[in-house]
Amino acid sequence: MNRPVSLYGIIADLRREHPTPAATQTLDMVVAELGRTRDNLKDAVAALSTRSLPPGGKPVLDELVDRARKADLYDLDYGKDPYDKPPPEPLDEGTLGIGALLAISSLVGMGLAIAAVIAGVNAIMHTGT
Repeated sequence: MNRPVSLYGIIADLRREHPTPAATQTLDMVVAELGRTRDNLKDAVAALSTRSLPPGGKPVLDELVDRARKADLYDLDYGKDPYDKPPPEPLDEGTLGIGALLAISSLVGMGLAIAAVIAGVNAIMHTGT
């Protein structure tokens, strides 16, 4: 029975096959980079090439790359990140009208508050005892 293969399934298989600290650390580094590259192993391996792997981790990484290439999972592209910045929604007339009414009512409220303060200060200044 053929089961579907995923990149994380291959990593789980490698963890079981290579239960050494070096393999575990290497695969942890790969998983961390996959989070940054949106599951693109090619980009993750390129980012890891500038860092030092644990001793004995390189063969595990090479085996992961080999298995991912065979399963056609090496260079996945899920497109643009939907959580990066959503496109702005168009502003309809109803929303625009509500926003304008809120702005006008706020300005009127501030104007009345300023007038009340001025009237109060004026009343205090012109009251003589």
